[in-house]
Amino acid sequence: MAVGSDAVVKGLVGPNTRLVDLAGRRVIPGLNDAHAHLSMDPGNEILLETQSYDPSWSELRETISKTIGQAPVGAILFGNIGTTVFGDRTVDRAKLDEVSPDRPVILGTFDGHAAILNSAALKLLAIAEDVADPMGGRYERDGVGRLTGVVREYAYDAVLGRLAALASDADAEASLRDDLKSAARYGLTTIQDMPVSGNVDRTARLLAHIPTPIRVRITRMNGTTPAGPDYAEGAGAPPHPAPLVSVNGTKWVLDGVVFEGSLSPRASRSDPTDANDPHGFAGLPPLFSPPVIDRMLKDALQHHYQLQVHVFGTPAAREMLDAMERLGGASVWFGRRVRFEHGDGLTPELIARVKRMGVIVSQQGSHLDIRDIDPALGRGFFDRLQAERAQPLRSLLAAGIPVALGSDGPLNPWLGILGATTHPDRPEEAITREQALIAYTRGSAYAQFEESDKGILAPGKLADLAVLSQDVLTVPATDLLKTRSVLTLVGGRVAYDAHVLAQP
Repeated sequence: MAVGSDAVVKGLVGPNTRLVDLAGRRVIPGLNDAHAHLSMDPGNEILLETQSYDPSWSELRETISKTIGQAPVGAILFGNIGTTVFGDRTVDRAKLDEVSPDRPVILGTFDGHAAILNSAALKLLAIAEDVADPMGGRYERDGVGRLTGVVREYAYDAVLGRLAALASDADAEASLRDDLKSAARYGLTTIQDMPVSGNVDRTARLLAHIPTPIRVRITRMNGTTPAGPDYAEGAGAPPHPAPLVSVNGTKWVLDGVVFEGSLSPRASRSDPTDANDPHGFAGLPPLFSPPVIDRMLKDALQHHYQLQVHVFGTPAAREMLDAMERLGGASVWFGRRVRFEHGDGLTPELIARVKRMGVIVSQQGSHLDIRDIDPALGRGFFDRLQAERAQPLRSLLAAGIPVALGSDGPLNPWLGILGATTHPDRPEEAITREQALIAYTRGSAYAQFEESDKGILAPGKLADLAVLSQDVLTVPATDLLKTRSVLTLVGGRVAYDAHVLAQP
């Protein structure tokens, strides 16, 4: 209703007004995670807890054996792996079967684009030997045509969808509640969720049933069939299944990530400065041909939804922009707010084209110092990537391109803000803390066509706000991760209260 001095605001106080003294704390518009994946985990899933983010096979084998000895009957073992195990072609279904012949084991890469499954997991998820590869994905096979247990890109998306389907509604709701509760504690008032294939309708239904304490925008993240993208998936979901939940937009994954090279053979990286190397931004292969990308754009035009595309490398970004040019150019697309999720491989030439087309770039600051996630990459790898001018952020803002920030992982927004404001890989591309906060609030609101309702604190806007535990504009960078909200409001209602503020 009002923002201003004590004198202005206290003029609105009536006999039933509740007063909360912030004691000088900083209050910000509610944070808006522009790129999140809420979890729906089966209750019998057990996480393999390794000592490192990028475990060796020997460490992983020991962890699997130890976990099997402690796990109840029927447990599903899920572990995260880095490039060491994934790049080792000897680690496959057969090797996992030696360690765990009866218990399902799924080893997913830390970036969510590939996995290795044992025979029990393939059986649990009803993945038959004659399964056909979906477009943009692969079930890898050995020399005699038998599944190796390695699944890539859209095939892994199908695996994750089937795994989530195994969760009971009670277990799925428990996962969602934990995520939403954690989000409110960090000061998030909106999450833009991209559920794994096949779970849009179910996610909408469960969020409406919980109900969610914060706003959730669900974007369809459809799968593919052997014939092509599945445009019908999630089309029947209601646009507003609950007061704080909406469903709109569709996201497609146009390439993979440099650490796995999209669908390139598993192997150790060679020289990512080579323009043809799939493990460098300049050489990362797209997953779809130009005619398929054209069809994606036409479907968005025909059905009037916002199009979001995962583009990590340079080639996929270029193909997408070329397709937009073929289908009308800026006169058609400017104002439709097509989103590039990630955009790490945008070169100066492509940045100019992005600006001309009115594309929004949705970045994730937590990606900008990936060595904390995968130390095996080493400093030298990122030194070479700098030569490609990869992972721009300040350059995007300087060009006047709308930037939104999100997590694409742990929901802690301060992890992403730390990465965006320090950018250890390319410090010259770091942005200020104020710019990062704007991208995480007003920028993310613009990215979902809701800047008229939220993203800033002003009369007439929704009362979505967070009171912070510390002043994030002045604390040392290393302390940013300690930030929490002490009071989170969504539409003027309390979504989280740490009970540290004086109230009558």
